[in-house]
Amino acid sequence: MTIISDPTMLKKPLFMTTAALALGSSLYLALAYQGAFGKLESAGSVNPTPRPEQVTQQGQLAQQKVSPARQQDGNQILFGDLHAHTTYSIDAFQYSLSMMGGEGAHPPADACDFARYCSALDFFSIADHAEHSTPDHWQDTKDSIRQCNATAGDPSNPDMVAFLGFEWTHAGTRPDNHYGHKNVIFKGIEEHQVPARPIYAQGAGIVNRSASPAERLIMPFFDPADRQRVFDFNKLTDTVYGTPECPAGVHVRALPADCREGAASPKELFTKLDQWDFDTLVIPHGNAWGVYTPPGTTWDKQLKNGQQRSDYQFMIEVFSGHGNSEEYRDWRSVEIDSIGNTHCPAPTADYLPSCHRAGDIILERCLAEGTNHTECELRADLTRQIYARNGVAGHNTVSGLLFEDWLDSGQCRDCFLPAFNLRPGGSAQYALSVTNFDDPENPQRFDFAFIASSDNHVGRPGTGYKEFDRYGMTETSGVQEEFARNLAYPRSEYSTLPREGDFMSLPPVKKFEHERSSSFFYTGGLVAVHSSGRDRDSVWQAMQNKQVYGTSGERILLWFDLLNNDQGEVPMGSTVHQSEAPRFRVSAVGAFKQKPGCPDYVMDGLSTERMESLCRGECYNPGDERQLITRIEIVRVRPQMNEGEPMRLSDGSSRIEDIWKTFECEPDQNGCSVEFSDPEFGSMQRDVTYYARAIQEPAPHINADNLRTRFDENGEPIRVQPCYSDKRTEPSDNCLAMTEGRAWSSPIFVRYQSR
Repeated sequence: MTIISDPTMLKKPLFMTTAALALGSSLYLALAYQGAFGKLESAGSVNPTPRPEQVTQQGQLAQQKVSPARQQDGNQILFGDLHAHTTYSIDAFQYSLSMMGGEGAHPPADACDFARYCSALDFFSIADHAEHSTPDHWQDTKDSIRQCNATAGDPSNPDMVAFLGFEWTHAGTRPDNHYGHKNVIFKGIEEHQVPARPIYAQGAGIVNRSASPAERLIMPFFDPADRQRVFDFNKLTDTVYGTPECPAGVHVRALPADCREGAASPKELFTKLDQWDFDTLVIPHGNAWGVYTPPGTTWDKQLKNGQQRSDYQFMIEVFSGHGNSEEYRDWRSVEIDSIGNTHCPAPTADYLPSCHRAGDIILERCLAEGTNHTECELRADLTRQIYARNGVAGHNTVSGLLFEDWLDSGQCRDCFLPAFNLRPGGSAQYALSVTNFDDPENPQRFDFAFIASSDNHVGRPGTGYKEFDRYGMTETSGVQEEFARNLAYPRSEYSTLPREGDFMSLPPVKKFEHERSSSFFYTGGLVAVHSSGRDRDSVWQAMQNKQVYGTSGERILLWFDLLNNDQGEVPMGSTVHQSEAPRFRVSAVGAFKQKPGCPDYVMDGLSTERMESLCRGECYNPGDERQLITRIEIVRVRPQMNEGEPMRLSDGSSRIEDIWKTFECEPDQNGCSVEFSDPEFGSMQRDVTYYARAIQEPAPHINADNLRTRFDENGEPIRVQPCYSDKRTEPSDNCLAMTEGRAWSSPIFVRYQSR
């Protein structure tokens, strides 16, 4: 038996072990901080099998069956999605992390396979954020899109056309410096047909930074099993923001390929696209989304100073997985006077401004602690002023509250699948209603055609084919565990006084209302084209001709024509000049009801494991029965005819007339067709814009009831039951509610021409 008489002999190995562990941990943390463990994800490999030709033929035959007269010119309706993100976008990558409820990487190849097999699209485009692009990822995206097209079969009759694009993502801090988001899509895909690099949005409010030191060290431990992807996330952000800026004032073709090129305004973006001189589309979207759009923002400034180019920008996305940007309303979240001061408006019968609700919360707290009513009213007024000044970050004015305390403030109560915190001045209807008279001889307008898409961030174009899997098929994501959520969204200390400060300078996780917006994520929409063929040239030409429309995800067939122009019948998207009262025809056929599961060709083209992980076990799988079209609605917009003409005209009517006419439809599997005229056109002697909405019978949709607000007998909101983005709502709960899917035609622009 050995007896150790010297205690230091025991302490020495323990000290050495502890020191080694400390040194190893320090080395690990240092390497993790430096990004040593991360790598950039690859684009993946596109499945080499196209859809069988008979599948695409069946779609055209089905259209001819329900409307043979409309197919005599050889045109067919094709469906696509021009707004899909992959995990090459930083926000999409972040949403894909396990701690956010994500399911891992979905690179460009996944987008191609999903569009081909799961959603069975006829065309799509990747539009990852240019702000998040690396030179290698841009090259990978181009190569993946080429691979996707090479798999499509006969180029003159492909199963699907894949376009290349990027998103220019501008988010300013005030109405005067905010231009919103725009997708830039290119016709060609070869190196000599596309830019050497995407063009990102520069300007106030643009975030150009990697994770903070604390975030870099803490994030891998939120979910240790997923720590490699956290390291990869840090590698992506480091690479993006570590790419050198391109030198200013240099022609785009003379810039190095591996620099980061920006444009601070639409005008600068158009100038750079001019220099590239490619066939290009610029498609604005989300201008009415209130998550990042400053209150008070309107379309007016984008008609001035070269910020609008109708040769590039002539389509607008009216609906996506982030909601409906079509509808205008008279109410505002804040009021801005002639010298730029902001004020909090009073509530109306159908709208509760969030700034006003903030004052109500402080008033209630103040009275509850026993302070006199006059003092409490003063605090409430101050709260409303501070909120109004801080725009999208105004919710930080009130501390120590649950987001349910906001009730349904800031939300449109009577809109179809509305965007969160809707900004009416950014709506498509408002855009159609304004005119710039800086050149009186040539007044300028937005003659936008209407489309819809998904804005999906999980590599899944065309997710609206079925209403299932809220986490996989919508933008739903959020920190799942309560302890991590408390770190990510810390609640400030309860107070009966408003907080003061410049909250617009906060980082995005605190500046924007992330949690409340989770009840406003949908499966997204589709763009439809009336095309002479399935090939790239035909689809592109249909878009150039504005022979397009949008749907809320359903494959509704829609035609909208002017019948009595000198040119004969002219279709949606057209601009005509006439003095005679216009006569129109609208025809619509409902989408096919879906069968469960996937068609056989999907099982032949994808492995069972791939089908389950990508399609989540459900594909576009049409049966023989169609949804019924229940009614057709007509919207009439009278754009400004002189400088300063108000929205409300002298006779009390609005320049935006929604709904101007409604036609009820008889139940018919072959759809509904109506004709109408505008007998007031001649007497008004002004330009008028018309478009149609085809409304389907009600069906369940994810988040169709948004915050699930309950009202008292006076119509005042008293309680909300949000659809949470974390485990507070069961992940299997899709938060379904009934709503009426629809299709929006592109407008017909009738210019009054005196006899």
